[in-house]
Amino acid sequence: MPVRPTAAVPALVAVALTATALTACGGGSGSDPDTVKVSFKQSTDNNIKVMDTFLADIKKQFEKANPGKKVELVPIKAPDSEYYTKVQQMLRSPKTAPDLVYEDTFLINSDITSGYLKPLDDYLAKWPDWNQFIDTAKAAAKGEDGKTYGVPDGTDTRGLWFDKAIFAKAGLPADWQPKTWDDVLEAARTIKEKVPGVTPLNVYTGKPVGEGATMQGFQMLLYGTNDGNTDPLYDHASKKWIAGGQGFKDSLQFVETVYKEKLGPDVSDALDPNFGTRVRGELLPEGKLGINLDGSWLPQDWLKGSGHEWPEWSEKLGLAAMPTQNGQAPGKVSMSGGWTWSIPDKAGNPDLAFKFIETMQTKANAQKWYIANSGIAVRKDVAADPAYIQAQPGIKFFTDLVSSTHYRPAYPAYPKVSTAIQEAMEGVTTGDMSVAEAASGYDEALKAATDDQVVEK
Repeated sequence: MPVRPTAAVPALVAVALTATALTACGGGSGSDPDTVKVSFKQSTDNNIKVMDTFLADIKKQFEKANPGKKVELVPIKAPDSEYYTKVQQMLRSPKTAPDLVYEDTFLINSDITSGYLKPLDDYLAKWPDWNQFIDTAKAAAKGEDGKTYGVPDGTDTRGLWFDKAIFAKAGLPADWQPKTWDDVLEAARTIKEKVPGVTPLNVYTGKPVGEGATMQGFQMLLYGTNDGNTDPLYDHASKKWIAGGQGFKDSLQFVETVYKEKLGPDVSDALDPNFGTRVRGELLPEGKLGINLDGSWLPQDWLKGSGHEWPEWSEKLGLAAMPTQNGQAPGKVSMSGGWTWSIPDKAGNPDLAFKFIETMQTKANAQKWYIANSGIAVRKDVAADPAYIQAQPGIKFFTDLVSSTHYRPAYPAYPKVSTAIQEAMEGVTTGDMSVAEAASGYDEALKAATDDQVVEK
């Protein structure tokens, strides 16, 4: 949670939108034909203003290049799951719909199907820069109708972050690269035994964490249970979702082991919706977490101006690819997602909104953005630029994972499928369900979520 430039920009006031505030959103995007309203996800950590700073810079550029036009930034400060709900509330009415909205690719097809977003193909056909975007990123913003509903602003990958000092105390190698799940669990057990007072391993889990649990946690396991060439969640040939088979149960078993053996955080902490903010802001910088299964974007929280700068993170932390279950080819796993800029169907100023996208997504601005939010480039010209590769420690490691990454089957039913996964994870995390019960519950929820479009594998 999928934010840049170094110019000093006044910090924007944090606004936590409630449903009531949404209906009082200045009369909707169409109230002023010369103002483009840009809605975006603001960090729940008051010190993190990467997105605010970047958009304030783009606003300045845009208003200078388009005299008489104004940009109104509409931040939504909420954890991921609440952000999605608030955005959908806004998109339902012309009175509250912004002109431009920040969409997570996992939800975009659901919003497309609901008729909330406008296809951008006519705009994209006239925009030369669109040719620079990589195909996989373009596909993430496509509807089932083949039309494109968003312009991606980067992607992400995931891996294992580990604390070198904790590893040294535990007698584990500084160049740790686990080959199997058992290697990861054994390292966590060693830390628990030899370095008391720290959390050995963090795997995000449960409904409060939302998509972070599904993607950073469960799918990083599930997509390592097969040959790497087939999707273990969705059968693209039959266009059906896959019931919880052995790989699904093995993934739940891993999660159960982490929490049953007390290798992970306390369950009450793990089920806190803001736990990810604590991991980045406290546990890792304070040397209280041994291994963290997480995303490429973490360093954005530690950059200059973040409020909890940690310039030495690259000396303190090591990076390792998440291994496949038994070390089978391709040997490592990553998941990729990302966010797009989309124009709501009920936007009052869609032309102005796309012009704002064009300003944001020049090569120079896109590169500033990727570097500032520790993102992975989706523009070919940026990815090939040495200044991007060398801009920050870790960028090369996470960019290299793109070759072995997977994308979620982001079809309209996916958000409900994701929730069903989170419920299964939460059941084994708290100990309220056995692995078999959680997998069975998932199958029932999957059938309900997909109108029984389910296949056994």
